[in-house]
Amino acid sequence: MEPSDVTPRLDTPWFDGVADTVVVSGPDALTYLHSQISQDIRELAPGEARWTFLLQPTGKIDVLARVIRTDHETFAFETDPGFGELLLARLDRFKIRVKAETALVAGPGPDAVTPEVERSRIEVGWPRMGAEIVPGETIPAETGVTLHAVDFRKGCYPGQELVERMDSRGATPPRALRRLDVAEGASPGEPIVDADGAEVGVLTSVSGTLALGYVKRGAEVGTVIDFR
Repeated sequence: MEPSDVTPRLDTPWFDGVADTVVVSGPDALTYLHSQISQDIRELAPGEARWTFLLQPTGKIDVLARVIRTDHETFAFETDPGFGELLLARLDRFKIRVKAETALVAGPGPDAVTPEVERSRIEVGWPRMGAEIVPGETIPAETGVTLHAVDFRKGCYPGQELVERMDSRGATPPRALRRLDVAEGASPGEPIVDADGAEVGVLTSVSGTLALGYVKRGAEVGTVIDFR
């Protein structure tokens, strides 16, 4: 498998129009959300958006979402089709005596993602829930998007300890997301092998001869996904 030479970009609209959305509104919405997510949204103006993780206390990912501030007390969280209920459950998990309401607006479903849109996502290298991100298993540092989904200056939130520890120590995760060129007919779940034929990872998304997959630390295969 040869490295891909596609440069990562963040302007591909693969997410628009297909996301599941959870709306959080109320006088306590901002303070509650600030205590739960990896991103700092206090300075967001209405209409602005940022990416964020919602993590388990262990630091593993529950959901990757885009949060949009729609007005002073209302925020809309968008995530991949089919994961809205998980997002809603995670946002409700610690919502005790909080003056905020949550509501799920389901998108058109995973089948609404066209092959062209999926390929554009793979070209960019952005991880998808259920493919590159397995809830309860994947850690943020593996995905290559922590600099866009984590504010390392903000206060405590569930899972912060692992994220901060890896960043402060400059630790390299055991595996990293990479973009690869593959043979026609390859499919997710197939092993990734190096030049010597050793198995070093697994494919997670494939479109034609372009793919994403996780590769073990130290293996020289593919192009590391690292959004900066």
